[in-house]
Amino acid sequence: MATTTHSPDRTETGSGSPSPTAEQRPGHGRPALLFLAPFLALYLLFIIGPALYGLVMSFFHTSLVRPGLGDFAGLDNYAEALGSPDFWWALWHTAWFTLLTTPPLVLLALVFALLAERARRGRWFFRLAFFLPYVLPSAVVALIWLWMYTPELGLFSRTVDALGLTAPNWLGDPSWAMVSLAIATVWWTLGFNFVLYLAGLQDVPRDLYEASAIDGAGPWQQIRRITLPLLARTTTLVVVLQVIASLKVFDQMYLMTSGGPNFSTRSALQYVYEVGFTDYRTGYAAAASTLFFLLVLAVSTVWLVMTRRQESGV
Repeated sequence: MATTTHSPDRTETGSGSPSPTAEQRPGHGRPALLFLAPFLALYLLFIIGPALYGLVMSFFHTSLVRPGLGDFAGLDNYAEALGSPDFWWALWHTAWFTLLTTPPLVLLALVFALLAERARRGRWFFRLAFFLPYVLPSAVVALIWLWMYTPELGLFSRTVDALGLTAPNWLGDPSWAMVSLAIATVWWTLGFNFVLYLAGLQDVPRDLYEASAIDGAGPWQQIRRITLPLLARTTTLVVVLQVIASLKVFDQMYLMTSGGPNFSTRSALQYVYEVGFTDYRTGYAAAASTLFFLLVLAVSTVWLVMTRRQESGV
């Protein structure tokens, strides 16, 4: 006698087709929209709205000392920004800072994540120690490193003097100021990339390490042939986020050097801040800010396209 069985996890309707799941039922997305509504309202009010108003303002001679948008400027603000040596110097300082900070923040984060992941004891301590500086406010970080860079009294200067060498003026010399800011930034923000790499290492199957160890692979061979290839997507994410974060530098430069000495550490965002809130030319500042946004967007897009093509083997 033949019997028919039905899968216990599949309920059929009278026509023989499976019943719709909860995600497929009509009206199921309305509660999600209600939960998202407060965030969307705040996002539109404080992010999209000001951004659109800033874009409109960039086409006018808007000033903080006059009400309204002011006279229509067309593309004059953009032409002035593109022809301003100060704007291009600020962009160069930002690019130089990005070149100084991105490689060590990516490489050191990867190395420390590998060491912390392979530590047999005290793993929680290493994770806490590397991530803890990242939670400090920028003002606290500036005070710490201003003390460390203080001539004759700071920790760095006294250490160099103890070695019989002459300590440079870390923040007062144009040749050293940007490097000093980059060192402080690496110490401060390393923890974020460190956590991203730790999360990526959690997804690497342990069976691969065990199989490679049976085949005689050492730790370095495991890292080179297993860990690094499987962390390719994480590395792409870390590099893109780090480039964007470095291009948007403002806090530490403004608090530690105020763009000096001789404007050698004035970033693009500080330039926008000064022309907008010191010179009161908010229309021109909006145009410079829009140009900088397009630059950051272009750099991020190009890097993403290049890395995706490399990953896909095109």
